Amino acid sequence: MLLCIDAGNTRIKWGLRQDQRWLAHGAVPSGEPVALVAAIPAQPVRAVIGCNVAGEGVARAIETILQRPVRWNTAQAEQCGIRNGYENPQQLGADRWAALIGAHALAPGPCLVVMAGTATTVDVLDASGQFRGGLILPGLSLMAHALAGNTAGLAAEPGSPADFPRNTRDAIASGAADATLGAIERLYRRAGAAQCLIAGGAAEILLPRLELPRRHQPLLVLEGLARIGQVAAA
Repeated sequence: MLLCIDAGNTRIKWGLRQDQRWLAHGAVPSGEPVALVAAIPAQPVRAVIGCNVAGEGVARAIETILQRPVRWNTAQAEQCGIRNGYENPQQLGADRWAALIGAHALAPGPCLVVMAGTATTVDVLDASGQFRGGLILPGLSLMAHALAGNTAGLAAEPGSPADFPRNTRDAIASGAADATLGAIERLYRRAGAAQCLIAGGAAEILLPRLELPRRHQPLLVLEGLARIGQVAAA
């Protein structure tokens, strides 16, 4: 049994993997790592592998709570058949790197890998496993709060994307969504990708509005971590 941990800015996602299937998975707030104790079913685990963009404090807290070391994977020049095209490979976020590995395992071929969370990342992966580069945008909520926090008279009230918004909160939500959709679709055309794999908390907002072939893969980072763990154990 392999336990995979994706420690993000907002949530800590986890999954229990046996062979090629998930026995259980879930998420807890990043500010409450102790919630992992109740969330993760008691199972014999041979190893724990994770990626972390939430800081060293969260990583230490997770290891203390689990009472065992975690193999924290970071971006490398090459791993699991993926080659890192970043000028400084180690600068690539560990979650983005794991998502690329997961995408290549799930959908070999040229694709766009989108993670829509606190930030939105849009990465290009070609059929040979070469990561060509990508974009980083503020996430949908972050865009809306930045606008409200830096503009007089605009409140950070939740809105819903619409084709023709007729109130301010929906106009803000629609602007954030359309800006993100435009970035995804422009890079998709430039890259000549065959499909788009998308994960993250805002995926359900973006998915029905994307005008390109797309697949929802909510466990994309965990899939990558599972692949890394399986290769390491072979």
